[in-house]
Amino acid sequence: MSLMPNPTIQRTFRWLHHMEDLLLALVLFIMLALAITDIAMRLMTGGSLIWIPPVLQVLVLWLGLLGALLASRSQEHIAIDVISRFVGPLGKKVCGISGSLFAGIICAIVARYSIDFIQQSIEYDDIAFAQVPAWTLQIIIPFTFSLMSVRFFLHTLGFIRIPNYQPNPELDSDSDPSTQNRSHQGQGENL
Repeated sequence: MSLMPNPTIQRTFRWLHHMEDLLLALVLFIMLALAITDIAMRLMTGGSLIWIPPVLQVLVLWLGLLGALLASRSQEHIAIDVISRFVGPLGKKVCGISGSLFAGIICAIVARYSIDFIQQSIEYDDIAFAQVPAWTLQIIIPFTFSLMSVRFFLHTLGFIRIPNYQPNPELDSDSDPSTQNRSHQGQGENL
C-alpha cells in the first residue's frame, strides 16, 4: 500500500502551491513597481503620490504573511528544534507531533481573533487610506493564519500516521506523480 496521496490530491496541492507562489511573486512585483515609481517621482518632481507609502506598508505585511504560509508548506519556518537533535526516531516523532500541533493551535487562535478584528473593522467603517476600507487590506491575516493552521494540523496527522514523515518536496515539482521515485513513498504529502 502506497503512503503517497492519490494523484488527484497531489495535483490539487500542486495547483494550490503554484497559486501561493504566484500571489507571492505578484505582491513582490507590485511592491517593487510602486517603490521604483515612488523613488522616480521624488527624483523627477520632488513629490510623489500620497497613497504609495501606505500601500507599500500593507504590501510588506502581505509579503511577510504569504512568505510564512510558503515556509509552513514544507516546514521551513522558524522552529526551535533543539530537543529533536538529541533524541532518537521516537523522540523526533514526538517533537514533530507536539511542535506541529502547538503551531496549529496558535495559528488557529490568531486566525480566530483576526476574524474578530476584521469584523470590528467592518463594523466601525475603518478607512486605511484614500477611502479604502481597512478590512480589505487586513483580510490577509485570517486567510494566511487559517491556512497555516490547517497545514500544521495536517503535518501533525502526517507525523502520527506516516513513519519517518517529512513534508514531500517532490510534490512541488512539475513531474508526473506516477513517475516519482519509489524511495519517497514513505514520506507524507507536502501540505
